[in-house]
Amino acid sequence: MISFLDLKKINKPYETAFQEKLKTVLENGWYILGKEVETFETAFAKYCKADYCIGTGNGLDALTLIFKGYIALGKLQKGDEVIVPANTYIASILAVLQADLVPVLVEPRLETYNLNPDLIEEKITPKTKAILAVHLYGQLAEMDQIKEIANRNNLLLVEDAAQSHGAFENSNNSKFQIPDSGDGSIISLKSKINNLKSSAAYSFYPGKNLGALGDGGAITTNDAELAKVLFALRNYGSEVKYHNDYIGVNSRLDELQAAFLSLKLPHLDADNDRRRKIAKRYLTEIKNEKIVLPFWDFSNNHVFHLFVIRTSNREALQAYLVQNSIQTVIHYPIPPHQQKALPEWNNLSLPVTEKIHQEVLSLPISPVLTETEVDFIVEVLNRF
Repeated sequence: MISFLDLKKINKPYETAFQEKLKTVLENGWYILGKEVETFETAFAKYCKADYCIGTGNGLDALTLIFKGYIALGKLQKGDEVIVPANTYIASILAVLQADLVPVLVEPRLETYNLNPDLIEEKITPKTKAILAVHLYGQLAEMDQIKEIANRNNLLLVEDAAQSHGAFENSNNSKFQIPDSGDGSIISLKSKINNLKSSAAYSFYPGKNLGALGDGGAITTNDAELAKVLFALRNYGSEVKYHNDYIGVNSRLDELQAAFLSLKLPHLDADNDRRRKIAKRYLTEIKNEKIVLPFWDFSNNHVFHLFVIRTSNREALQAYLVQNSIQTVIHYPIPPHQQKALPEWNNLSLPVTEKIHQEVLSLPISPVLTETEVDFIVEVLNRF
């Protein structure tokens, strides 16, 4: 069986270094917010070209704390509306709700699965104060256009980068183009990048492109005022021990996980390049009219945390692949607005989101997938 994701194989090259780091942490005797966390935060901020990195207990907390940080600064108020992609993992929406804000769902663009910027402004009301851009499956949302909308409407911009470690914008030169569904002509979405401050939340869940050996998360930002509040919020709202300035939480990146992440970070770009090479093979070699391949402009705006295809025969295709010893996963079978936890949305009609959730299937893609395995997956898919 070709595993969907072989974490044991991915982490095997680091085994000796992990053990050495464990020994170092044990010998130091400092287990919370110590040198290892500080070292990783510095390195990850530099990697992301950000001024600050704040390590958190997980990705959901990272995203929630960004919103709570803006509330603490008076830039958001409880009850404010946040534009959110309808097609996302439910964590994006939970973060908004847990900060006592109101998510407003906007449909995705079918070709990219990401938030459709053309539909944002029709959802903006006087209560709208922020946009949450989710870089789903590892592909950046159309940030040039989203930034312009946020800037024009004086909205905060927050990024859910839980799946997009290492994806970078093509500064001032967005290459994103899709065919017009009407006459087949090409629509260019080039636009100037504005210097609008934004903050991004990352997850280091073990299956991410930069994965820990347990839960972990981080926030990156260039906003010094926000960073100061976030460092306190993650630690009970305290900057100085036993002095609590905010109603905070206990969500601190673990010292040992930070040490492990520091070992893996220097290899992230190479791992992402390997994912892109596999994706290029899939995109050029899978030729089956029953399968819809994802859009990608072949730039570094996608790190292929997931390679997601669509088919109207998903159950049959998934069963066929299992019969041929290929493991796949559905990301995600139920859209947020149809979840039992959100009954107030259950009657919403979001046809593009619903179509995506009914048809998507994720193929194996990881740095340890071999060329022979890719050959086999392509061959099997082309025979379906």
